[in-house]
This record gives sequence, structure tokens and C-alpha cells, in this order.
Amino acid sequence: MNTASRFPAERLQQVLDSAVDTGIIMLDGDGTITGWSKGAETLLGWSQDEMLGKTLVAIFPPEGGAAALLEAELTDARSRGKGSGEGWRLQKGGGRIWAVGETTPIMDDERKLVGFVKVLRDRTEQRETEMALRERTRALEILNRAGADLARENDLEKVVQLVTDAGVELTGAQFGAFFYNVINPSGESYMLYTLSGVPREAFSKFPMPRNTAVFAPTFLGEGIVRSADITQDSRYGKNEPRRGMPEGHLPVRSYLAVPVISRTGEVIGGLFFGHADIGVFDAASESGLAGLAGEAAVAIDNARLFDAAQRELQERRRAEEELKELNANLEHLVKQKTEELNQNAEALRQAQKLEAIGQLTGGVAHDFNNLLQIIVGNLDTLTRNLPPEAGRLRRAASQATNGARRAAALTQRLLAFARRQPLDPKPIDTNSLIRGMSELLHRTLGEIYHIEVVLAAGLWKAEADPNELESALLNLAINARDAMPDGGKLTIETFNAHLDEAYASSHAEVIPGQYTAISVSDTGTGMDTETLSHVFEPFFTTKDQGKGTGLGLSQVYGFVKQSKGHVKIYSEVGEGTTVKIYLPRLFADGADEGVAEAPAIPEAAAGEVILVVEDDPDVRAYSVESLRELGYHVLEAKDGPAALQALSSYGKVDLIFSDVVLPGGMSGADVVAKARETNPTQKALFTTGYSRNAIVHHGRLDKGVHLLPKPFSFEDLAVRVRDVLDRN
Repeated sequence: MNTASRFPAERLQQVLDSAVDTGIIMLDGDGTITGWSKGAETLLGWSQDEMLGKTLVAIFPPEGGAAALLEAELTDARSRGKGSGEGWRLQKGGGRIWAVGETTPIMDDERKLVGFVKVLRDRTEQRETEMALRERTRALEILNRAGADLARENDLEKVVQLVTDAGVELTGAQFGAFFYNVINPSGESYMLYTLSGVPREAFSKFPMPRNTAVFAPTFLGEGIVRSADITQDSRYGKNEPRRGMPEGHLPVRSYLAVPVISRTGEVIGGLFFGHADIGVFDAASESGLAGLAGEAAVAIDNARLFDAAQRELQERRRAEEELKELNANLEHLVKQKTEELNQNAEALRQAQKLEAIGQLTGGVAHDFNNLLQIIVGNLDTLTRNLPPEAGRLRRAASQATNGARRAAALTQRLLAFARRQPLDPKPIDTNSLIRGMSELLHRTLGEIYHIEVVLAAGLWKAEADPNELESALLNLAINARDAMPDGGKLTIETFNAHLDEAYASSHAEVIPGQYTAISVSDTGTGMDTETLSHVFEPFFTTKDQGKGTGLGLSQVYGFVKQSKGHVKIYSEVGEGTTVKIYLPRLFADGADEGVAEAPAIPEAAAGEVILVVEDDPDVRAYSVESLRELGYHVLEAKDGPAALQALSSYGKVDLIFSDVVLPGGMSGADVVAKARETNPTQKALFTTGYSRNAIVHHGRLDKGVHLLPKPFSFEDLAVRVRDVLDRN
């Protein structure tokens, strides 16, 4: 008796349909569906009419190998008497359920397989509960592990990295980052501190997050930002120029960010997590990350406190060590300080000595210049008026003139040392000036000397008298040559320098600041300490009798000091000498002034009148005669009151040519100032052996003042007078 005869089909269907919460499916021996209960329809959605004659392949997920899964279950049923399976099963509407199924074989009376019965139960709710519990357990394990690691770690960088790594693991993000809340002056930049899931290069080439609508809530501590697709978020893409992520940025769709807030309320920074897929982060991710951020804030606070404590301990140890060292070396320090004070006192005495010598030499040079003016002027007149056939007399006059000019150069060096020499400072490109002297230096030194010039790039401009700077460099080159009788190497270098307070405190008259520096070095014989202490004194020389005036370095010293600079000399016997000149950096740059070539012996224009004011009668006589020879109508006065009387009587003159220092209570500058009260455009040319304050202040000519230093020649007078008269 077969099963059908014993159990009618209708009755069997009623039995199958009675289990509404369980799906019961009948299969023949080949796995074709022959019965489909109401429970199966409820669970899977297909009706019996839709499924009869088909196989169960349709309910298995294709990604898991549907046919293979079904065959494995039927094979187990044939061979073992039961086949089972658990997993996601597909529904007609596209949904899924987590199902547990058992397949049992059906045998006939002869124990032959005639089919199968499959019982399917829905376990989706239990599965979700299990998975949620498992995920919760995993999250707790991650948080507990992170908390334990954070409790042990005091290194701030490691703390932040632990938090970032834990956040990636906790949320299932592809990558995560922690940004410190460090705002730049414009309030836009934040510092990337740690990364997880991707190499640092993935972020380093892009600008840091700015205070945009997306990032602001995190950096302001306003709350957690979670988006299933950040590119569709209303806050996204509001800022120029990119309006979103820059090209090449990591693909971020799912986005989750949480602020890390200190116990003091300070927003330390933000944890940011991303994924290329949509909808990766959920409420559980948000909740877990909020807890992690709290632990991170505590750990970062603790790490900061630890760092502060360590720094305080280190500072305390350092102070204790310094105190021990101070106590141990107190006697040495007292001795060292005493030596420094003695050195400073000696430097002051040296400066005072040089100042006293300067005052003496300056006064002598001034009087000597007046004498030289008479000698040079009259020799000049004599030379111009001697007949061509008086060869011997002309040679004698020429030799006397050369001697007088050498004496004039000597007085100029004395004035330079005394810092009484009127300077005409201009903006100087020191590199260009040295390049322009190259041929002169090679010609001066000779073939057995090698000259190396090293010019610094980006050299600051200086302000000094270019003629005097050239003269100073030439003096140094000549001194170097004399120190290398068998030949050698002269090196001229330029560089930017900063003399600080510490240096200035140990060097008299040095003003801290930025300087343009020139170094002149030789490989000569060098000098000992005793010689070095006298090198800047006038008339001091190490050369043989008659081979030097002893004024070369004095001129350099006076010129540099008068230019508000500093000069330092280094030397060792047998090693050579280096002289360094420091000229103050020029900040208010101006155009370099060129010097135009003057025409030879320019003469007066018709009707031009010059008032000569000079207290020395011989100098006045020479000046008056020379100007008349040039064609000018000349008035003369011996002092200020006489000059004003001449102006009152005669009226307007084209030029006042006046000595600076005059008797009678008025200087040359006072005379010109008085004349300009009635004639504001009155032109003036001053002359002097040296001037202290009348037209020269702080060693520099007042702006717009024209000066002809004594002694001057007939040609010098003609050119300078014409130059001043022709100026607008």
C-alpha cells in the first residue's frame, strides 16, 4: 500500500498548510517541487502554483552558489538521512530572511527514495538579535581594549593614533583621521595629526580642512555629524574654489565625525571617518564613536598633563644642575666677569685715547688745510702764468704742487681719523663698487698677487660715501700687499651680518643691528697682540722708515666710525690678517647718484656775481683773484656782518662762496640763511678745512648743501662753482 493510497493528497495538503509559521516543501527524487505549503508562501512570497514543477535554486542567494548549496543539502539527505542548511534565503519581492532548513528523504515500502520533504523556519529576528549582540560585544571589546591601552600610554602622538585606529575598527570605516583644532590667523586651517587605514600621502598633498559648513560643527564642538552620503548633504560643496572634495581625494560617501572635547570644555580636535560606500555608518557606529571620543579626551588631557609634568621636572632638574654648576664654578665665573670688565674698560680707554688723538689731529689738520690752500692756490696761479720757456721753474712749481697735494691727502687722512671729514653718503651697491675697483686693485698690487673676490648674493645696500669707501678698500689692499713681500693671496668678501646686543656690549660704540659687511684678508706676515692694540693710531706703522705714513688704517677707522659702522681686525703672526668693515644696512632705498664728468675749466656767464666770505686774507685773495680770472664779478667780505653789509649795498648776488667757520659770531651757514630771508633761491657753496656742526651734522653734509674742501685748486674751484650755479 503506497503513501498516496494511505493518505489522500487533499488530506496531505491540509496537513502541510496547517503549519502557517513553518514552510513545508515537497520534492520528488530529482528535487522538483511537488508540494508548497501556505507557510512556505508566507515566508518566501511565492504561491504553490508558481513553484510546482520548479526547483529550490530560486531561494538560494546566487553569490553563494545557489545550485551547489541545494545539491549539497539533497546529497546529505540521501546519504545521511537528513540534510540541513542555514543562511540568507531570497523572497519573491527581493527581500531576504535568515532561515534554518531541514531536508528529509521519503522512502516507499521497498525503501526506495521517492522524494524529499523540506521544512523551513524563519530565524531572521533571532539572527539580527544575535548579530547585534555580537556587534555590541565586539564594540565593547574594542572600547575596553582601547581604554586599557590609553590608560597605559602617556605619549600624546601614540594616544591619538590608538584612538584613530580604534575608531576605524569600531565603525568599519575605510579610513580615519584626527585633526587638531589649530586655527591659523585667518581662522581656516587645522592640523592633521594621525591617520589610519591609508598612507599619510593620501592626505598630505591636499589642503587641511577649513571652517566650512561640513567641518564647523565638529571643530566648534556642536555635535556629531553623520551622513549616509556626504555628497548629497545640504551642507556639502558650499565653499570656493572646489565646491567639494579636490580632484584625486579619497572617495568619501559615508561620513562620520565627532568632536573631542576636553574636560575644560576646549575642543581639542575632531575624529573623522569615511567610506567609499553609501550608508555604512549607523546609530551604533555613532554611539560607539561618542564613547571613544570621551575616552580620547581624557587620555589626551592626561598625556598633556604628563608632558607638562615632565617638562616641569626637566626644568627643575636643569635649574638644579645649573645651580650646582654655578656653585662649583662661582670662583671661575667671578674671575671671568672681572676679566670681561677689565677688557671693556680697556676698550673704553682705547676709544677715549683715539678720540683725544682725533681732536688733536683734527685741529692741526684744519689749520694746516688753510696753509695748504694758500700754497696750492698760489702755486697754481704761478704755474698758469709762467711762460712756456721757463721749463725749470715750471718743473719746480709742479714738484712743489705735487708735494702740497700729498700734504693735502695727509690732512684728509687726519680728518678721516678725527671723524671731522665731511662725508657725502649715498646708497651703495657694495658688490658693484668692488667689481668696479677690480682693475685698480690688480694694477696696484701687481702680478705676483692673486686677488679673489667673493660677492654675496642678495647683499643688502649700505649708505656711505662711495669715494671714501673706495679709498678705505684701496688702503687695505696696499697694506695687504706690503704684508706679503714675496706675493700671496688677497681675498675680498661681502656678506650680510647681524651684530647682536651681546657683541655690542663688548665692543665700544657698536650699535646692534643689521650691517653690510666687507672682509679683506691676506696671507701675509700677520701681527702680534701688542701690534694689534695700536694699529688704528695715527702715524703708527710696522713698515720701515720712509715706507709708510701710518695713516692708512687710521683713515679706515675714522671713515667707518663716522659712517656709524664698525671695523674689526684679526691677525696672527705667520697666518695673515683679516679686516672686516661693517656698514649699517640701508632700509630706505634710493636711486644711486651718478657723478657727471665736469667740463675742463668752465668760465663765468655774462654778469654773474659772486660774494666771497673768508676770514683768512691770503685764502680770500686767492679765491677772489681766481674767480675774477674766470670772468666773474666778485665781492669780498672777511666775516658775517661784512658779508651782510655787502649784500645790503649791492643787492642780489648769484652765489655766496663762504668759509664755514668765521669770526664775529656768525658762521657761513648763518650768512646764507640770512640772505635767503630776502632771496629764498640764494645759491651757496661752502669751503672748509673741516667743519664740526655748521653744515655737517653727525659727519654728513646737510641735504642740499654744497661743499668744496680745502685745499682746492683753480680747476676744482672753477668746476664746483659752475656746477652749483648751473643747478636748478
